[in-house]
This record gives sequence, C-alpha cells and structure tokens, in this order.
Amino acid sequence: MYGGGSIIISSNKAVRTAIAAATAAGLVALAASSASAAGSAAPARPALTLVAPVTDVTLTADEEGTDLDLGAYLVAGNGPIEVRATRANYQAPVVAQQVVNGKAVTLPKGFVTDFSGLRKFLHIVLTDASGKKAAEVDQTLCLNGRGARTRPDAPPTSPYPKNCAANPFTQGAVWGLQAGWSLSTDSRGSQPVMLAVGKYKATVTVNKAYRDYFKIPAKQVKLTLNVTVVSDDEKPAPKAHVHAQAQPLVPHAARPTGRPTTPKGPKPDLVPVPAWGIEIDRSGNNDYLTFSATVWNAGPSPLVVDGFRRKNTDLMDAYQYFYDSRGREVGYQNTGTLEWDPREDHEHWHFTDFARYSLLNAEQSEVVRSQKEAFCLAATDAIDYTVKGANWHPENTDLHTACGELDSLSIREVLDVGSGDTYDQFRPGQSFDITDLPNGEYFVEVKANPEGKLFEGDTKNNTALRRVVLGGVKGARTVTVPPVGVIDVP
Repeated sequence: MYGGGSIIISSNKAVRTAIAAATAAGLVALAASSASAAGSAAPARPALTLVAPVTDVTLTADEEGTDLDLGAYLVAGNGPIEVRATRANYQAPVVAQQVVNGKAVTLPKGFVTDFSGLRKFLHIVLTDASGKKAAEVDQTLCLNGRGARTRPDAPPTSPYPKNCAANPFTQGAVWGLQAGWSLSTDSRGSQPVMLAVGKYKATVTVNKAYRDYFKIPAKQVKLTLNVTVVSDDEKPAPKAHVHAQAQPLVPHAARPTGRPTTPKGPKPDLVPVPAWGIEIDRSGNNDYLTFSATVWNAGPSPLVVDGFRRKNTDLMDAYQYFYDSRGREVGYQNTGTLEWDPREDHEHWHFTDFARYSLLNAEQSEVVRSQKEAFCLAATDAIDYTVKGANWHPENTDLHTACGELDSLSIREVLDVGSGDTYDQFRPGQSFDITDLPNGEYFVEVKANPEGKLFEGDTKNNTALRRVVLGGVKGARTVTVPPVGVIDVP
C-alpha cells in the first residue's frame, strides 16, 4: 500500500477531477521510480493490484448520506483486463466473458448480473473511534472508470469506453482496464451511506471470489484508510473551474461539390428500442403520457450528417456521408434539412427527419402524435459495443459538441456505431396528451427514419412498440407498463 499524504473527496465535479489528476500523477511518479530501479526487464506483475496514494481521506455528509469515494485505485499488471457482457434477447440473462489472449473465458456465476459492472467486487467496512462498525457495503466495480497510465512502459492510450452507463435496453457492453493503467474505485452509481460527522477507519478489500479468480496476492488486496467525515457546510470551497476551449467542429469547408453518390458499401442501421421511463404527468387541466425514446445505430457504419447554412435563413441543407470498411469517405447524398430551434432549453440545430413518436390504440392506429419531430444527433447512450464497427469512444456525446450555435455556418452531427440517442418526452406537446382518451390498451410507437430520407443498410427494423394500459380518471390518470421480457423499467 502506498502511504503518506491526505486527500479530500468532495461531490464537486471540478474538485474530483483535480484529485484524479493529482492521484494519477502520483501513481506515475511512484511507478516510474520502481521501473527505473528494476532495470529494463519488465517485472512479473499480478493481474490487478489495489493501491491508495494516500492514507487520510476526508468525505462530506449531507442529507442524502456520504459517498464512499475513498481515493483507492486498482492497477492492471502486464496485460489488460477486458470483459464483454451480452444479452441474447430481452428475455435472457446477461452473460459475461473475459477476453484473455484473444480467447473468451466465461466469468464465474454472480460476477455480472447486469450492465453496471463487476458485482460486489470490493468489500468496505468503516468503524468509528470506539471500534464499533458504522457501515459495511459491497461495491460494484466499473472497469471503464476514470484513471490514467501509471508507469512509463504502459500503453499511452486506452481503447476502452469511458463508463458503464447503460440504457435499460442495452444489449451488449465492453469494459476494460488497459495494462499498466489505474482505475478509480469511486462509488459513483452506488447508494450513499449514512455516517455521522466524525473519524473512522476504513478497510477496503477485494472480495475473495475475485481474489481467487484474478490470482491477486494477499498483500495486494487490502487497504486501511483514515477517514474523516465532515458536514457539507464544512467542506473546503472548490477552486474555480474553467472549461477548456472545446475543439471546433471540422465539417467540410464548403457545400459538397460534384455529383451525389450512394456507394454499395456499409451503411448505418437505425434501430429504436421500446419506449421506457413511462409516466403520467399533470400540467394545467391536461394529463400527459411522458416517456423516453432511444434510437441507436447497429452499424456497421456511422451515421454522419453535415449541415450547411442557407444564406440569410435559419435553415441548413443536410448531407449524409458514406464510408468504406476502412473509414474513408466515399460518397454523400442530400438528406433533408436542419433547422434552428430558438425555444428555451433547445437553442441549437435540429435534424428534421430522424424519428417519430406516436401513440397507437389497441388496433395499432395512430391516435396522438408527438410534436417532437426534429433532433440534434448525439451518442448519449451505449447500447451495444459488441456489434461490428462499434466505436467505443464516440466523439459527439452531448448536445454542446454536436448542435452548433445560432451563428454557425455549418455543423456535423454523428451517431456512431453501437451508440444510441435518447430523448425524454416531458414537455407538453412532445409528450402525448391523453386527457380525453378512454382507458384501455395502447402502444407507444418509436419509429426511426420515418420519411426514409436517411440511407440505411436495413429499414425493416425501424419500428419499436411498447404496450401501455391507461386507467384512472381525468386529473388522476394511471398507466401500467408491462415489462419487455425481463426488463421492467419503473
């Protein structure tokens, strides 16, 4: 265990980022020193090592509890740790395999039960000053958490995705820790624990099943830390955080020239998942059915749409670009328009023909259509990173990088292979007005590429239905949402 020093963990994102950078720098320095002493030969290393650059940790407590972000890290040895989790269909359980030297090895039962990571990887016990146990939790480990290279001979970059966030209808995930890289064991995604202000001893241990599976030496699986819990009011004020200058988008410098072509090569495949997060919302005198909708790209080619401004208008001509199996641009076609949406909470450029949301009756005829008909494409959700051509590091992952400004001359919107674009339908007009609809069975229909303006490799999978049952009375409507297979999203 690394000793000395102290660390303050806050819920403030900027402080956490600074701590992560400092911790990683300390690990690099320590590892570099060890590597220099050992000479040029790469020493044999355990597959995983549990380390902490400090022994004293300060956590903050508020009304929701305390996050157990203890500043501990796992470090991979001479090879990466790679896990692929898949679900055959919505009725099937999640199955996980570790990729070892190119071969798939099924993980022991219980290691992975969903797409959040390695279940119950760490065991954490906190005792107070009298030795009484104050908290005891098992913590799931996301192999795609934050970290950095820890020694000079480690690869300079990691190929793995950045987090384990999952859509309710995720079908496949890739998790990995690059050789020689660190992985924070922070508790993001875990429930806070209730701790009184005071001093504690924390024991962090890799659970036995994982110690045995990864063959981690006994001296590398346990940490003891001094923890001070302070109230949220007592935490140190974070330093001002300055956002780095965003990389400018680099679309084509001018409107495409030459004759449009649609090559025979790979195309994107837009696939909607069933609507989820379905609820009743009361606004004014009306009842609304709200929901979330995701359309993802099953590949094997990215969906790339460039927009070029028409002179003196808030409208852009949209062009879809095509790429061969090597990623080289080989053609383009006009595919509609993008329009500027000036409404509050929007204020960006929307592609007008990406998806359509409808509420169907029991006979599957449309009774209400959402007014949400324009979209800013962004890779918000990892849906299946095991499909051919999946990009584990999609560039456009939020609206700020993908949607441009009012004075933009051109923009590029991308939905990369394996990722989905999710929209919450919570605004009146976008959600379904069900005020005067009778109780009974309905279907929320999510349709991708409704006008067929986008070029796809397969258009037979562009519709997804989610059954709902409306009940109650006006002003107090209810909705029952049957599960899809084993997926039951509240």
